[in-house]
Parts: sequence; C-alpha cells; structure tokens
Amino acid sequence: MAPMKTDLCIIGGGAAGLSLAAGAARMGARVVLVEGHRMGGDCLNYGCVPSKALLAAAARAQAMREGGCGIAGVLPKIDHAAVMAHVRGAIAAIAPHDSVERFEGLGVRVIRDWARFVSPREIQAGGEVIRARRFVIATGSRPAVPPVPGLDRVPYLTNETLFELDARPDRLLILGGGPIGIEMAQAHRRLGAEVAVIEAKRALGREDPEAAALVLDRLRAEGVEIFEHAEVRRVTGRAGAITVETADGLLEGSHLLVAAGRQPALERLDLPAAGVEADAAGVRVDSGLRSTNRRIYAIGDAAGQGQFTHLAGYHAGLVIRPILLGLPARVRRDHMPRVTYSDPELAQIGSTEAEARAAHGDAIEVVRADYAGNDRAVTGGRTAGFVKVVLRRGRPLGATLVGAEAGELVGPWALAIASGQRMTAMAGMILPYPTLGELNKRVAGAYFSPKLFENPWLKRGVRAIQRLLP
Repeated sequence: MAPMKTDLCIIGGGAAGLSLAAGAARMGARVVLVEGHRMGGDCLNYGCVPSKALLAAAARAQAMREGGCGIAGVLPKIDHAAVMAHVRGAIAAIAPHDSVERFEGLGVRVIRDWARFVSPREIQAGGEVIRARRFVIATGSRPAVPPVPGLDRVPYLTNETLFELDARPDRLLILGGGPIGIEMAQAHRRLGAEVAVIEAKRALGREDPEAAALVLDRLRAEGVEIFEHAEVRRVTGRAGAITVETADGLLEGSHLLVAAGRQPALERLDLPAAGVEADAAGVRVDSGLRSTNRRIYAIGDAAGQGQFTHLAGYHAGLVIRPILLGLPARVRRDHMPRVTYSDPELAQIGSTEAEARAAHGDAIEVVRADYAGNDRAVTGGRTAGFVKVVLRRGRPLGATLVGAEAGELVGPWALAIASGQRMTAMAGMILPYPTLGELNKRVAGAYFSPKLFENPWLKRGVRAIQRLLP
C-alpha cells in the first residue's frame, strides 16, 4: 500500500495541534491531523475548561456564604452532582470548536488513532502510512505520578479522573501545592469538602513569596490545611479511606488527588525510529522548535518549555512560518504570562523580583500599587492584593499581580514586555474611572512620581520659569 502524502502531519489534537492545523489549512497546506484520544486534548477535557467551571461554581457558593456590602451571608445549598453537570456542560459547549467535523470542514484530514513513527519521514496511524514534508509533535502531557511507596496500591485521582466524580469527597488529600493543587483545594473546600494540601517544598514555590502568601493565607482562612516541606513517606489504604504518612505524622482522607506536576506524553511515538531525541522534559528542540530530525518539530507541552494552553497557541503561530513559508522563527520565553486562578488570583509575566535581582542585581527598580488604594477595589470590598513591577532602564522586566481579577489585569504588562515598551506607555494610558485597571497606571505613577516630585532641580526650574512668565 502506497503511503498517504501530505505537506504537514500534526500528531495531537490538543490546543497546540488544533491551532496549527486550522492555520495551516486556511493558508492552503495539505494537513493531516492524528489524534488517538479526545479532540481538544487536556485543556478542554481535563484541564483549563473543567477546572475553571468548577472554580466558578465554588466562587458562587463562597459569595453566598460571605455576603458583604450590607448583604447577610447565607449557607449555600450545594448539589455536587449538579455542579459536575455544569462542568460537563461547559466542556460540551466548547467541544464543537475542537471537533472532527469542524476541522474536516476546514479541509484537514483527521485520523482518530495513535501515531507511531516507522521511519524519519513516516508515521503509521489508522491503518495508514503517512509521509509528510514536515511533522509536528503536539501530543501534550499527562499527570506525573511521583514514586511514593504504596501509591501504586491505592486508588487515587488525577486531573484526568477528578471531574468524573458526582459525589463530593468528604476529605480530599492533595499531593502537590502548585497551581493545580491550590486551585482544586480552594474549589473543593468552597463546595463543602474538607481539604488538606501536602507539598514537599513551598506551596506555590515558583511564585513571588509575598504574593503566594496572600493566596495561601486566604485558603487557610477558608479552612484548607496546607502542609509545606512535608515529605511523603508512604501511602496506604483503600477507596474511601486513604492514609498519607509524612515525617510529621499521618493524614487521613476519603480521596487522594495527585497534582505533582506533568510529564510529556511521548511514549507511544517510537521517537528513536525517527531520529528524534527527547528527555524527561520533552522533545529536544532548538530555538525554532525543530527537533534533532530537521523535518520534525515539537510544540506545546511536548516541547518541554512550559505547560500552558496560551504557550501552545504561541508555538503553533511560531512554527507555521518556517513550515509553510520557509521563514525563520525563534521562540521567546520572557513574555509568557501565567495565572493561578485562586481567590485572590495570582498572575505573573516576565521575571519575579527575585529572578530580576539574581540577573541584574541593584540595576533594577521595583514599584508597586496596592489594591487598597484603588477606588473600584474599595467600593467592591476587594482590597487585598497588589501589583508589583520590576524595571531596568525604564522598561518592565516582569510584573506580579495578586488580587481580584489579576489574570485580566496582567494583559497590559504582557503587551508592554512583549513589545519592549517603556513605562511612559503605561503612564500615557487614559482609563475609565473607577476600574481595577487603574492599578496598572498607578504603578506607572509610582515609578515617575519620585522623578517628578522629589527632584530639586525640577523644582528650581519651575520656580525660575514662573518668575519669567508674564
């Protein structure tokens, strides 16, 4: 049987692969997309969409509980099965955008099977051998399961199985205090479960410590137990009765969620047959996301440079240039935002203060604005949080935002860092009053105020000019 020939073969129908397939097909390329599991990948089915739907339900329950602004709080009546139906409804509403039908309508040939390289230029999938000018590995990632003694002998959840629960966990133990663990801890606590987070190092350890502390303090105030620097020695138990043994004692729960990071999903591909090198982080790629086989690229989680849906979309937009147009492309890493969708939200773009100091020492400046000084935050009773920006030579290197809608407020800083803008651009914005967005302009004011109002030479110049004016 002769191989199927195409311009571009994409392996993986998640965020990265779908973005690339849609763009390439619309630009006129012959595209084959191979997906062995669910279209939409982790983000639609197990990650961003279901988790944010669950967080939205939990936020409504907490708003009823807390009341505020003169409104008495009430105890919410939570139907966990209905909450999970809402989660699945959100997935179903978005799924058509990622469906086989949509992509076939764009002219993409979709093969529903697992792909395996059989040579440096060919894969096998769906009973076909496919030969392409270029291949792109976009297989995403899967939950990493740490080598904890006993974990393989007890039932545990990951993000791939958590959203199948119709009954609320009585007491949820979570291994891992990163963004996934923290988000799911707060969501389940607000929905009525007891929750304990067990983190081997520092919870939200990648984030600015002051910002992370605000998030963790809020979770603790809501009743989430957070154990940091807690080495897990053993896990034992059965369904409904799980015990986690740490150096400080035993923790018992009805359910165990493993949220200890992710690893690239590459094991089915037989990469050595294609001459593609990979390690624990992902496919080894150069600055243009090309692998050790010049015909094969890797994007998204599979490329080992981060695990965000928006990063996957960025990679897709990047590699389409060399693949379809023969133009050079180079990946950047300094302008990629991330958000932990807790309450308060925590957003980061570029360098944290600690990272900037490590790289540039005393050559950086740090300016900030607190939510408590923003009128919209005051009127809404949401004054916990701050925006902090680190700069060098008048240009932002990074911004840390923690507080209400921080994930929305990080946008202007993402633009500023991506385009190399100076702080004058932020200072020149005119924003509607009152909005939380004014926090970003207030940070710019904090940067320029000392230069304007504490400059003795400027004051002398103003007085001299005033004497000369009629």
